[in-house]
Amino acid sequence: MPSDLIKWLYPGMRIKRWFFTSLLGVIIIAGGILALFSSYPLVRTFGVVITICGVVILCLGIGKMIVSLLTLFLPQGERELVNILYQRRYLERGPKIVTVGGGHGLSHLLMGLKEYTANITAIVTVADSGGSSGRLREEFNIVAPGDIQNCLVALADAPALMGELFQFRFSKDSQLQGHNFGNLFLTAMVQLTGDFEKAVKESSKVLAIRGRVIPSTVSNVHLVAEYEDGSITKGEADIPTTKSKIKRVFLNPENPPATAEALEVIEEADVIILGPGSLYTSIIPNLVINDITKALAKSSAYKIYVCNVMTQQGETDHFRASDHIQALIEHSHKDIISACLLNDAEVPIDAQGRYKSEESFPVQPDIENIRAMGYDAVATDLLEVTNYVRHDSTKLTKALIKLIEQNRVIKR
Repeated sequence: MPSDLIKWLYPGMRIKRWFFTSLLGVIIIAGGILALFSSYPLVRTFGVVITICGVVILCLGIGKMIVSLLTLFLPQGERELVNILYQRRYLERGPKIVTVGGGHGLSHLLMGLKEYTANITAIVTVADSGGSSGRLREEFNIVAPGDIQNCLVALADAPALMGELFQFRFSKDSQLQGHNFGNLFLTAMVQLTGDFEKAVKESSKVLAIRGRVIPSTVSNVHLVAEYEDGSITKGEADIPTTKSKIKRVFLNPENPPATAEALEVIEEADVIILGPGSLYTSIIPNLVINDITKALAKSSAYKIYVCNVMTQQGETDHFRASDHIQALIEHSHKDIISACLLNDAEVPIDAQGRYKSEESFPVQPDIENIRAMGYDAVATDLLEVTNYVRHDSTKLTKALIKLIEQNRVIKR
């Protein structure tokens, strides 16, 4: 068996050329140093030049050898190496941002924020009861994986194909119809590890996420809504289908324990962002966990609520921005918010027309009412209307960064 040292010199290793380049540099440096001891001034001058050239060649050889070794372990080679260095050296100096919510609104936000800081943590609701998540939680008695896996994909640093794989949904002709691969993967990880939090951590490694994703609780809870007419609806997916106005929502069983990690990151946060997302079924389910509300109220972080662009039928019919905030406070505590970020761009008439059948309309940015409640209010253009009327990820990220930097919660 050949010595392990000799294997470094095998053809195709892309090491020996740079090894010999470095060796050449050492030889040239040695020659230059010898010339420095000459009694002839011209030779000594030449020795300085030779030594400098040798150092340059040595550094080139060592540098290329290190890069050659590192890129063996990186699928995208030197480009991936640059991205890792950027993340480690620049993004990890960003502020500690904690987001609280669920649904597509939160994952949309994370895609923009991950380019600003690597110190980002998503605290995600696990009360989803519809679609693939609902079926899996009933069959395997686990917390809903859907919103968690959406956030994992949003923060992923893995190749795009890996993200597409996790979002892949099986066709109707299959026995797995309606399920997406990410939910099935998380469910399998729970079965292997026996622990939902550990399953999320292991899945985070697979996707090489930038930041962390933490469930607000690991109790198998269901969201329940009580309406003003006294009726009750159980299940997150069914709550918006009832025409009555929501009086309050709560979890069953009530007040489950929050995850220790969620409370820890809230305490350490520089910035906490609530939303965007469905008010009663994505954001408030986290706040009706008493431990989380207490931690948010106690936190000295700058707390921003990102208000939705459109009202949501069955949840926030005819709500102004201040009504959203009032609902948050009634379900938690007045100190969970420092400021509200709102869209003030006018939604085009043709875009509004797509939502008339859903009885969904632009949220009125009533800034004065919000300020009268004791909160800062910032309104700007956050609108995207290409396919859906929603927040533009780039505009939202820029507006949040500006708000964060204006309030000096930046540690770069």
